[in-house]
Amino acid sequence: MIDTSIFAFFGISPLVALAMCAPLAARRTYPVLSVMGVYLVGLFVVIQGYQAIGFFSTSVLVALYSVTAYGPRWASRTALGTGILGCFLLSWSVDISEPFTAFDPRGSAVVLLMTVPLVLVAWAGGKLRASRVESLRAREDRFTRLAVEREQELKLAAQAERARIAREMHDIVAHSLTVMVAQADGGRYAGAAEPAAATHALETIAETGRAALADMRRLLGVLRDDDADSDGEHRALAPQPASGDLYALVEQVRASGLRVSLVRMGTPRTLPPGVGLTAHRICQEALTNVMKHAGPDPTVTVLVQWTDTSLTLEVSDDGRGASADTDDGGGHGLLGMRERAMMLGGTLTVGPRPGGGFRVRAQLPLPAPGGTS
Repeated sequence: MIDTSIFAFFGISPLVALAMCAPLAARRTYPVLSVMGVYLVGLFVVIQGYQAIGFFSTSVLVALYSVTAYGPRWASRTALGTGILGCFLLSWSVDISEPFTAFDPRGSAVVLLMTVPLVLVAWAGGKLRASRVESLRAREDRFTRLAVEREQELKLAAQAERARIAREMHDIVAHSLTVMVAQADGGRYAGAAEPAAATHALETIAETGRAALADMRRLLGVLRDDDADSDGEHRALAPQPASGDLYALVEQVRASGLRVSLVRMGTPRTLPPGVGLTAHRICQEALTNVMKHAGPDPTVTVLVQWTDTSLTLEVSDDGRGASADTDDGGGHGLLGMRERAMMLGGTLTVGPRPGGGFRVRAQLPLPAPGGTS
């Protein structure tokens, strides 16, 4: 059996109490309808003269908090105004309602001092909750937007890098074709008087063509049709550097005040143009990052190690090490170095050194000595 003594004390029936609390079940999903239901029942209680100040005011406060926290702003303001109006109505009913004479109220002013602050506190609590929810939602939206922007930046960076590689491929292929055309024209005229010259020209054409074809296959593996340079610029393409120019690069960086040393291990040999260019560009980017981010007066070591099957290039420093902003361009330099190494079937590893500082290590595969690839 349900104990109905509490309802008898307040002078209300269990059905009225249920009607007060039932709308609160939807206070999160339908806050406007919930507060309307509670307010209507509360109005009915006041008009009927029930002694239910504490009982029904709790439902009103919960409904007001909920509509402020989860409902639209207009509903929150309307509920606040209606709640304060209900406080005045309640204080008036206490003074003039006959059933309240047994309850011995202290007057309408006392009722207002009791109820209005509670209404304001409930409304303020709901506003605080709504502000926190809006802040979290804005933060989630910001993170989502930043993720989309980051993805777009990476795509644009990859396209720009591939377009730049395509321009460098143009240098290699154009140079090779120029040599082949010149040898073909010279061999055609020299062959009539000296057949050996024609044979030598054909050998040069074949060797140059094989080298150009190998470089083209490496580069075209990652290039796509939509990576073409769309800025309309037609710049003069300068001759590209190779691994043999690393000494000049180190001297140039050393002249800027950076303490850098070059260590060679193994027996150097002629590289395909694409491999030499990749080694030079990776070294150039790594040294640039050292000058930008390694801090004051770092010591840098450039290690070039030759083996029969690979070329290893390592640039390490003893500066302050890696940071979140290693590249001013959002990681585009590291992305470009990694793509260059991957195009040749190589690997690139970057990260802090165990003893402090930062290290960039690239390993590029090489054809066997004497090969024709």
